[in-house]
Amino acid sequence: MTSVSDQAARHTELHSAAETLRAEARAIDAAAALLDERFPHAVDLMTSCAERGGSILVSGLGKSGLIGKKISATLSSLGAPSHDIHPSEAAHGDLGRIRREDCLLALSRSGETEEVVALAALLRQDGVPIISITAGPERGHPTNTLARLATVALSIGPATEATEDLLAPTCSTTATLALGDALALAVARRRRFTSDDFARRHPGGTLGGLLRPVLDVLRFRAGTNLPVVALGVTVREAETRAAALGRRTGALLVVDAAGALAGIFTDADLRRLVLADPAALDRPIESVMTSGPRALHSASLVRDAVQMVRESRLDEIPVVDDRGRPVGLLDVQDLIAIKVVEG
Repeated sequence: MTSVSDQAARHTELHSAAETLRAEARAIDAAAALLDERFPHAVDLMTSCAERGGSILVSGLGKSGLIGKKISATLSSLGAPSHDIHPSEAAHGDLGRIRREDCLLALSRSGETEEVVALAALLRQDGVPIISITAGPERGHPTNTLARLATVALSIGPATEATEDLLAPTCSTTATLALGDALALAVARRRRFTSDDFARRHPGGTLGGLLRPVLDVLRFRAGTNLPVVALGVTVREAETRAAALGRRTGALLVVDAAGALAGIFTDADLRRLVLADPAALDRPIESVMTSGPRALHSASLVRDAVQMVRESRLDEIPVVDDRGRPVGLLDVQDLIAIKVVEG
């Protein structure tokens, strides 16, 4: 049984956690309020770097260095070549990795981190563009060394950390990461990076699964193992043709005289029909099918199918071509198999 003192301690922890999250949210809001013409200038430099075959270097020390690794990874995943560089290692040989086509995104809360400042000073001499992200005055002339060295100096504002007694970076690193994400997305949009480009760079995992073409995951295809019948046949005849294909698909599709999708008749529909009126098996299929069912275009992605499943609670989704003719049937089990929908 939890004691009164334990309950009080838990309440204090919950309150402290909520305050930390609110403090970090305020830090992001403060950084957003400081955005001005310097931001698109920074995007200009980063985009130009990527377009001329350079790499966007990201450097910071300690916690800023870890944030830099994530920003660099985001840039690369969005099509802008990038790698992180340790400011201390740069002075011991890694400067040889840097070319004039590159640019530097330098991170330091104080703007006075010795190793980062030294790296920026060296690269400035070589004419490498530098973008800095530091805390400091809201606007006006930069007051820290790194900002003064930078081609473009971005600020996250005062970035007061979440607690006064434990001065681990919290608000400052959160705001820096958010600003780095904003830069990465802006560069991607400037370079017209598309969801197809993103898919090619993320073939694995759940994310890769969502970006696969829906045709890649179809088990049931018209003309092979998917029953497709014409308007006018009876339910009995339609089910007989479906049974002749062997393994059931869970549904059969109905087409009009032009071969375009007219309806869908599922196993669940059949069970309900037989239970209500066994004689209905001799009725025309169009009298019992679902007319004008929702369908996916053959150029759709798996994420489109997932959205349709979640919105409409469908277990079977027809897939059609440009002329509305069935090319296949997506079963919800196909989505479960690639782990983009839970079973």
